[in-house]
Amino acid sequence: MPVEDLGFRRAAPALAAFAAVRLLGLAVLAAWGAVAGSSPHTLLSARWDSLWYARIAAEGYGYEIVLPNGDVHSNLAFFPLLPWLERAVSAATGLSYGSAGLVVSVVAGLAAAWGIFAVGDLLHGRRTGVFAVAVWAALPVGIVQSMAYSESLFTALAAWALYGALRGRWLTAGLLAAGAGLTRPVGAAVVAAVWVAVALAWRRGERSWRMAAGALLAPAGAAAYVLWVGARTGGGLLGYLEVQGGWGNGFDGGWAFARFVGAKLASPAFPAGLGLIAGVALVLWLYAACVRQRQPAPLLVYCGIVVALALCASGYFGSKPRLLLPAFPLMLVPAVALARWRTRRAVLVVGAAALAAAVYGAFWLNGSGPP
Repeated sequence: MPVEDLGFRRAAPALAAFAAVRLLGLAVLAAWGAVAGSSPHTLLSARWDSLWYARIAAEGYGYEIVLPNGDVHSNLAFFPLLPWLERAVSAATGLSYGSAGLVVSVVAGLAAAWGIFAVGDLLHGRRTGVFAVAVWAALPVGIVQSMAYSESLFTALAAWALYGALRGRWLTAGLLAAGAGLTRPVGAAVVAAVWVAVALAWRRGERSWRMAAGALLAPAGAAAYVLWVGARTGGGLLGYLEVQGGWGNGFDGGWAFARFVGAKLASPAFPAGLGLIAGVALVLWLYAACVRQRQPAPLLVYCGIVVALALCASGYFGSKPRLLLPAFPLMLVPAVALARWRTRRAVLVVGAAALAAAVYGAFWLNGSGPP
């Protein structure tokens, strides 16, 4: 199997599937907006976190909001790579920072789809790679892939870093892991995956300066930003954690999430509580299936950390579904199954999921939306 052929022709079906699902989501959002009187452009580029990213692109760091209860929401909580790219695109095109964020999202989404395909193709063949991308695009919160958010950018960097690590391309893996570390706090998962890949290669007797350089480069992005925040706030190594604490974010082993679910079960929203339990059970089952599928250790480490941080961190519950978007190795489980089906049946299933996700995405953005 020509796993080294990552040209456009080989990846084209996966990229086309991704584009088709995303265009369907945008079409449904536009139709919903026409009825509801909402602006799809505003929903995608100028609400929630996208406003914080655009402000950083425009003004840099230093902005904060003090809530009535004394909590401080500082824009230092947001990692810098997306605002940097927004500023660059805006300077080159004259677009607003929010619109520039959408451009970055489009390009990053395609890059993420290509990276997910590359990993799926490497492990299970081209057909599985295509379905992995299609399923990832058709996730219920897939509309976030089209927003001026950092999930698509992070997933692109993570997927290609993991592919580089699996292929022994250590400098590429290290540089991309450093980029992921400048994009989101969960960049630590990419660093851990690269280090595991290096350790396994070392155990096999492989030695090279590229391997050592890749391992050293991997944490550079995240470390640089965290140290800079610590110096700026005077909080030292714990400065970034203090910033996140102002937002109510932290790692509590899932206690806050358990209380949230418990409150639902003890209220008239009992069915919602059951749905949350079912959703978590599905995620855990998929991860266990990844283990049974014997996915490479770097993928399992990466995916395990992403899932653990999403489910076991405190903070606003509504963020958790989108925080799971980068856990693309989970999608290899249904992708392998779909690849065994007849094409027509598999396409109908994915198409139905994409339509459901498009409707849900439009409903979600016109309601509570992704915080």
